[in-house]
Amino acid sequence: MLTINNAPRNDTSPARRSRVLTSFLYAIGLLAITASVSSVQAAPPKTLRVLCYNIHYGQGNDGEYNLQRLADVINKAKPDLVALQEVDVVVERSGKVHQAQELGKLTGLAVRYGPTQHYQGGLYGNAVLTRLPILDVQIQPLPYTAATPELTTYPRAAIAVDVRLPNDKPLRFISTHFQHNVAEDRVAEATAINRLFGDGSPPAILAGDMNATPDSEPIKILEQKWTNAIDEAAAPSAPSSNPQSRIDYVFFRGKSLKLISTEVISEPMASDHCPVLAVFELAEGYSESR
Repeated sequence: MLTINNAPRNDTSPARRSRVLTSFLYAIGLLAITASVSSVQAAPPKTLRVLCYNIHYGQGNDGEYNLQRLADVINKAKPDLVALQEVDVVVERSGKVHQAQELGKLTGLAVRYGPTQHYQGGLYGNAVLTRLPILDVQIQPLPYTAATPELTTYPRAAIAVDVRLPNDKPLRFISTHFQHNVAEDRVAEATAINRLFGDGSPPAILAGDMNATPDSEPIKILEQKWTNAIDEAAAPSAPSSNPQSRIDYVFFRGKSLKLISTEVISEPMASDHCPVLAVFELAEGYSESR
């Protein structure tokens, strides 16, 4: 027990005043320590907001190329990591704009670009935006069927960006886009993703337009190595004006990632796909296993 006054009530000596002041300061110190401990205990868990967005090379459903509109959608979601697909860099159709660089400026996020092919004088491919420190970047080609006069296909790839999380641990973040019209390619691409990124350290998040529905073979292959961060209703993500099919996903692996929420964001104009948002809680620990 803290005793502030042991002297007679009429004791006004300097010694008594000194004892009272010392006791008062000690009590204030105890309150400050208690408040500090309570504050630490009540601190919210660290979270990670992940967005997957096929931006349709900047073209909205009104036919307009508008990167500011796309940036507004991204900024509203307040993501820490963004996986983008169908990103043009100095391509004729989209006005020769470096879309990856421009979206980085408009969102205030660091950007890394992973081209998959030359197109109309420029490049076309995937990108990653992040507010986290970047440690490493890898661009990995994926298997695909070459185009012929009778069959239009596109080269496929994944860009993997290693970042440092708020808990000071590394995370691998991968953006990819599977073939749209050859089922065998999607199977081969899912198999390649598992082989390249499905095991080991660090923990990883995979996001992309898989051009495959939740019950399809490519998704089942991915789920052998990854947890599908999909809402219970498997809400459709495309086409954005009247969504009918779920083809855009966020997957993850690693016990340091705990899924808090996931949703398809309704956005009918900026692109022909709706963005998908997943929010994770970051554990202080770290695991190499699923």
